[in-house]
Amino acid sequence: MNAPRLHSLREYIDTLAGLGDVQEWAHEVDLNLEVGAAIRHCYDTKAPAPLFTRIHGQDNGFRILGAPGALSSVSGAPFARVALSLGLPFSSSGPEIVRALADARSVTPIAPVVVDSGPCHENVLLGDAADLTQLPVPLLHDGDGGPYINTWGTIIVSTPDGRWTNWSIARIMRLDRNRMTGILHFRQHLGQIYRMWVDQGKPMPFALVQGAEPAVPFVAGMALPDGTDEVGFLGGYFGQAQSLVRCRTVDLHVPANAEIVIEGHVAVGETALEGPMGEYTGYISGSPRPLPVYHVTAITHRDQAILPVVVAGEPVEETQTASGIMASAELLHQLRQTDLPVTDVWYSLESALHLLVVTVPRDWSERTRFTSEQLTRAVADVVSGSKAGMWASRVLLLDDDVDPTDANEVMWAFATRAHPVERQHVVDVKPIVPLMLGYSAAERQAAAGPMKTYDCLLPTDNSRPRRTAFTHNYPFEIQRRVIEGARRASVNVGSASDSPR
Repeated sequence: MNAPRLHSLREYIDTLAGLGDVQEWAHEVDLNLEVGAAIRHCYDTKAPAPLFTRIHGQDNGFRILGAPGALSSVSGAPFARVALSLGLPFSSSGPEIVRALADARSVTPIAPVVVDSGPCHENVLLGDAADLTQLPVPLLHDGDGGPYINTWGTIIVSTPDGRWTNWSIARIMRLDRNRMTGILHFRQHLGQIYRMWVDQGKPMPFALVQGAEPAVPFVAGMALPDGTDEVGFLGGYFGQAQSLVRCRTVDLHVPANAEIVIEGHVAVGETALEGPMGEYTGYISGSPRPLPVYHVTAITHRDQAILPVVVAGEPVEETQTASGIMASAELLHQLRQTDLPVTDVWYSLESALHLLVVTVPRDWSERTRFTSEQLTRAVADVVSGSKAGMWASRVLLLDDDVDPTDANEVMWAFATRAHPVERQHVVDVKPIVPLMLGYSAAERQAAAGPMKTYDCLLPTDNSRPRRTAFTHNYPFEIQRRVIEGARRASVNVGSASDSPR
C-alpha cells in the first residue's frame, strides 16, 4: 500500500521531522567547506538530514537541506527517505522500492498539466538581478574546482523539435554571477540533446530546478529509454499528472512547487574550466577541463527558499541511493521482459555501485531449462546491453536466499559460493561511467570497458548445503521463542553481581 504523495520539498521535510529524521542547524555555518563537511559527517553517522537555517554571509532567508535522499536515521528503516520520496511506506525495504519502480515501467504515462502560477514564482529575478552569487552555493570538498550549484537539482531540456523533454541530473559548477559550467556527456540524454542544438548552431534552452517534490530527483536519475519523458513516467507512477508552470525567459515548463528555478541557455562553442570534484566513487575526480557554459537569464524562487545539497563521495550518499536504486529497478524491468526468473536486482550501495547483485529462485533451472552458465550469460547480456548497466564492473548471480541489500550477506555468499577461477563470464566491452577508477585511462576516455559476471549459484539438487543463520536454520517456533526471550531479557539488563545467589 502506498503512502500519500508528497507534493513539495516542504511537505517532505515536515514528514521527515515527524519521524525525527531531520534536524535544524540553527547556528551559523560557513559555505566554505563547513556545510559540505557537516553533510558528509551526517552520511558517516547516519544522522538526521541537516537543515541549515543560518548561513554566513547570507541575509536573504535562503536555507540548505543536506542529505535529502541519503540513508535514514530511523531505526529499522534505512531507506525511509527514498521510500517517502517515492510515495511508499517509510519502512519499505530496498527490494520493495525496486519492485514498485519496476512495476511502474509497464504503466501508461500521464502527461503533465500546465497551471497559471505556482510557488516557484513568488520571486522573479530577471537580467542583472538574476545573480547566482546570491544563492547559498557551498564549496563541498577540499579539492573541488569551485562551488557546485547543482548536486541534487533537475536539468530540464527539450529537443529542437520539442518532441522529447528530458529531465536529468548532472553536476554543475558556478563560475560567476550569471554563468555556470558542467558535464554534458554523450552517453547521457542531456548530452545527446545538447548535440542536437549544436548541430543546428543554436544555444540550448535549459531550466535547472532545485527543490521540486522529492520524487523528481529520483525519476530524473532513472535510465529510462531514449525519447521517454520523465515527467510522464512520474505521472503514471503516481497515477496523477505533475503540475508545471511556464518558465519566464525560455520555452520550457518546470514543477510549480519547486524552491528555486534557474533559466537560461547553454552556449555553442563557448567553454570554461570545470572541476575537479569529489565524486560518488569516493575520490576527488579528474582535473580542470573545458566544458560548455550555461548563461543565466532568470532566477525564480519561493520565499525563504531551500537549496537541497548532496556531497558526493564515499558510500553511502545520494548517488548510490538514487542512481543505484533507480538503475536496479530499470534492470529488473528489462530482465523481466526477457522472461528470466529474476527475484531481485540491487546495485550494492557500499560498493559505490560497481557491484551489481542479481538473485534468482531455487527452481530457476525448471523455469528456464538453462544451465547455470547459460543463465549467467543471459543476465550478463541484458546488463551489459542496458544504459542502466553502465555502473557495474562486476555482477554476482546469487540464489535468493541472500538479501542483496545486506552487504555482509553478499560478501559471505560471494566468498563462499564463487569459484576463484571458473564459472565466470566476461563481456569484453560495454558502456561504463568514466569516473570508474579501476578502468584504464583509455577505457575511461572511451566510456567503455569490460564487465565480469560471477555464477555464485548453489546446486539445485539434494547436495545443496543448509545455511546456519538464525533465520534459515532453526524452526519458526524456535525462532519465535528466542525473539520473545531476547525481548524479555532486554528489560532485565544488569551485571553478574546483581544476580540472586
